[in-house]
Amino acid sequence: MNRITDHLNTLKEHGNYRSLRDDMTHSGLTDLASNDYLGLAGNENLRNRFFSFLEGTDASLASSASRLLSLHQQPYSDLEQYLGKLYNGRHALLFNSGYHANSGIIPAICNKDTLIVCDRLVHASIIDGIILSRAKFIRFKHNNLEDLQRIIESNRTRHEDILVITESVFSMDGDICDLPRLVELKKAYPEVRLYVDEAHGFGVFGKQGLGICEQYGLIDDIDVIIGTLGKAAASIGAFAITDYDVKELLVNTARSFIFSTMLPPFNCQWSQFAIKHIIGMEAERKHLLDISHTLNDFFLSAGFETNSRSQIVPLIVRSAEKATALSQELLNLGYIALPIRTPTVPAGTERIRFSLNSSLSNTTIDKLIDTLKRLL
Repeated sequence: MNRITDHLNTLKEHGNYRSLRDDMTHSGLTDLASNDYLGLAGNENLRNRFFSFLEGTDASLASSASRLLSLHQQPYSDLEQYLGKLYNGRHALLFNSGYHANSGIIPAICNKDTLIVCDRLVHASIIDGIILSRAKFIRFKHNNLEDLQRIIESNRTRHEDILVITESVFSMDGDICDLPRLVELKKAYPEVRLYVDEAHGFGVFGKQGLGICEQYGLIDDIDVIIGTLGKAAASIGAFAITDYDVKELLVNTARSFIFSTMLPPFNCQWSQFAIKHIIGMEAERKHLLDISHTLNDFFLSAGFETNSRSQIVPLIVRSAEKATALSQELLNLGYIALPIRTPTVPAGTERIRFSLNSSLSNTTIDKLIDTLKRLL
């Protein structure tokens, strides 16, 4: 217990102590922290339309079992078939969350003869999946495909296969991978498979909102695509898009799929309803990226480092104490914008992460910039 107390005290001393807050209310505040990128979570009209749609249907609130044991199968298969059609007739498999997907899929599709090569800044759930796989892994420099190719070249004869893993939109920096070049690399090396996490691209990019893979027309060239339902889709859960044999392998060997109580069927019905709405939100996607560029351009003009090309716009202040203090100042002025500290980001890159959504007006962004000019 002394060790635990000492650890907590160390976190507090370095400004990295986190706590759950039950006093936070969104009333009167501008939310710049959530991943509700298209504003669907608070869309009362859409919610009421969904409840009307549910009348007369079997809207079970609980699965009460794992997917392989649950009696409620139709909402899952309906959603998977719908997602599969959207992704060019490929096969979809639902998971309880993005964390469940990454931590379950990677160990299932890799073995001791696999080399995993991942971008240095991939999400913690991917790292945990890699560790659980027990495969050898190497990180390549962030978005540096020359470094990736060097690693592939020097290791390709030593391993049965190589799994390259990246995010499409990086969750802390808001920058985007060079997916066309990644696909070129994959095609140049037959032993390479490509795994892309579209958690922050789904809903925001592409004509139908399917992500960076759709935007570049590369859906069929990626071995595993991960999408989440708890962000732009305002629901819960995640899905993998892959081929038939890989899906069947996951059903039989992915531990996070087999040994976890499945999503409520109700949420699968809502997810499908929401995605059908998302497909037509091209204007909202354009507006979201426009206001994101406005905020990003302001940070660049003010001398801050940012490579964001998405709805995630970081303000890097390089200190946990500064990030925490600035977050509190913003909260006092009516903005929810939370500090991001180590170990989520490397020490020395602490930041405020502005997570924008399409419900924010140009006027709101202009007022935010005026506020930041006074604070910075």
